[in-house]
Amino acid sequence: MSDQNEKIANLPENLKRDVPQLHKDAFSNKQLCLFQTFFANTEEQQDQVSNSIELWDSVPRYSISQKAMNKMRDDKGRLDLLTINFLYKQMKLTAVIQPALIREINNGIESTVSYYPSSNEEIVEEALRKIASMQNMGFHEQNKRSGVMFTLYQLREELSRRGHERNYTQVVQSLNILSLSIIEITSGDKKNKSFARSAYFPVLGGVTREDISEDRNAKWYVQFHPLITESLDTLTYRQFNYQQLMSHTTQLARWLHKLIVNKYTFASKVKTFETRFSTIKRDSAMLNNYTRERKAIEACDFSMNELVDQKIISNITREVVTGERKKIMDIIYTLTPTLEFIKEVKAANARQGQSDGGFKGRVVEKAVVIGGGS
Repeated sequence: MSDQNEKIANLPENLKRDVPQLHKDAFSNKQLCLFQTFFANTEEQQDQVSNSIELWDSVPRYSISQKAMNKMRDDKGRLDLLTINFLYKQMKLTAVIQPALIREINNGIESTVSYYPSSNEEIVEEALRKIASMQNMGFHEQNKRSGVMFTLYQLREELSRRGHERNYTQVVQSLNILSLSIIEITSGDKKNKSFARSAYFPVLGGVTREDISEDRNAKWYVQFHPLITESLDTLTYRQFNYQQLMSHTTQLARWLHKLIVNKYTFASKVKTFETRFSTIKRDSAMLNNYTRERKAIEACDFSMNELVDQKIISNITREVVTGERKKIMDIIYTLTPTLEFIKEVKAANARQGQSDGGFKGRVVEKAVVIGGGS
């Protein structure tokens, strides 16, 4: 019996029924090995890095806060479809999010409440992608699917280590929201539209509290969004500092961090990075709930300064563009990177440049490759 089949055989009966049969090489193949192998000097540094998925992480899929959601629900606890327009590499895209319907019991009364995936679910997805980068945890089948098998204890420990402690109920609710929320991404004009529609997690297999009480190592199964699978197929992911990302105090700071990870691939002391408040507002969709523009700008400035606090950016130049009566029309942010971020970008570039799989163990930019599968 293969290692993968042994994994399936050791699962609880209810999960064996829900988990699709995986290919015998799903947990050990070239594409997965590349995803799980990082440029790092030490095991401690390897523990701090993960993978950013270029297109998927550009989709504003976690933009509505819990507070905003509460205001948007009708008297029955329902939310409408959420439509968000954004740009990806100058291409106009639209995301339409169908909220998850979650059964809840309050004071003995059962009701169904709608949830958009929000920052809680973002953190859970990031943690699962990190776990998937560990040997024997992630799986991948070319042009088909990718995902991760894990224990709930392992996921909660990973979240706790990164400063995001969650209890059993909170983690399970996030997993349910991710598996029940549907996102449709549309491109093109009205006459020639193309779209892709899927749940954030197309397949979720879980175990009950009773299973976990009997066996803390009872496995869960998550299949990632097809755009993540496509990224593994086409090698369009990038190594980045996951520990820093999880240390940010605001969700917008995490979005900004991913923005420069995916776009500022030429980082150096003589090549700065420029972005605008209007661009951040449009493509993150996180500043639309402020009734006053100045409050949104303050929130953006605060998150920008987090990049300085985390020693990602050494300096930010802020140029205010004004119109009539000195009304603020836009703000241009020019970012200068730290030496630490420049080194991270060089390591990520070197890793991508050696994506033929023949780089394991070489020294590039004084960073030896460690980790990886097979």
